[in-house]
Amino acid sequence: MREPAVYIMASERNGTLYVGVTPDIGRRAYEHREGLVPGFTTRYQCKVLVWFEFYERMTDAIEREKQIKAGSRKYKLRLIEELNPKWKDLFETLA
Repeated sequence: MREPAVYIMASERNGTLYVGVTPDIGRRAYEHREGLVPGFTTRYQCKVLVWFEFYERMTDAIEREKQIKAGSRKYKLRLIEELNPKWKDLFETLA
């Protein structure tokens, strides 16, 4: 699935959150899940895809990523709860 997306990975419900942007969410979420990306998500075990949005253009996705990162933790939790109140791993929905 190659379409610009902004996404949030979590370590667990109400755990550590990571906000990212990618042109291929399926590949990127897989890399996070499997620990193939050294850095923050591997260190803090952010392996659960809990939220995402698609965009037509990468520039729009990057702007949205910046907006979300600048927001409070409470804002990020609200985004997740609105889309995914049970904090299910949305990776399986990407097929």
